[in-house]
Amino acid sequence: MFDESDIRLSEPTGIGLVAPFDFALDRELWRWLPEHVCLHTTRLPYLPEPVTVQLASALGNPHGVRRATQDILTPEPKAVAYACTSGSFVDGAAGEAALVAAMLDAGAPAAVTTSGALVSALSEVGAERVAVITPYVDDVTGRLLDYLEEFGLTTTASFGLGLLGDIWKITYSDVLRAISGVDTTGAEALFVSCTNVPTYDLIAPLEQHLGIPVLTANQVTMWAALRAAGITDTAAPGRLFAQRDKDVAAA
Repeated sequence: MFDESDIRLSEPTGIGLVAPFDFALDRELWRWLPEHVCLHTTRLPYLPEPVTVQLASALGNPHGVRRATQDILTPEPKAVAYACTSGSFVDGAAGEAALVAAMLDAGAPAAVTTSGALVSALSEVGAERVAVITPYVDDVTGRLLDYLEEFGLTTTASFGLGLLGDIWKITYSDVLRAISGVDTTGAEALFVSCTNVPTYDLIAPLEQHLGIPVLTANQVTMWAALRAAGITDTAAPGRLFAQRDKDVAAA
């Protein structure tokens, strides 16, 4: 016989995820979740286009995101996250707000986007000056810098890899090479953009090396989604989650 006290008897908590059609890092997102939290994922329809401003705008269409949100409500997630950085910053702060409104209108009990989560995360770690790494071409990277500026955030330096596709094939080594090409002098945080860029195992060593918080697209997305769902028992790398734990303890 087994002792029921050794088994978590509470119902599992779910988080819904709306991802772009080419999203390939599902396993990385699961690494941020406690054992009792499930991730329910759906993808936006395939679009045969390069990664440009036009594709980002298409992925960030509130009508499409509303439909996708409806697709993942059956398992009753506590929150829904739109996990696309470019799709949530390409149309500025108003575009990001429209995406959140669309998810809530579809029935999500709480809703976050990657770019909205980034702004909240920068506030959480007390950073107003940020260095930025992206996999994008210059036009798309420029939209991110414009988005940050709307919130009074200063980009101290930025570096884009200029990729028009296959971003999910980026490796940890590629990320480290990109970071070595950006000057973080004067930055209060570093942000690595795109939910298709792997970063989980790099966050802690980079923070130790650079001496500033390192925020990444998947990290801030899951941090915001967990917070929106009321989940606080998460052990994850980086100062962002450490700050969250301090806030919880203080409360």
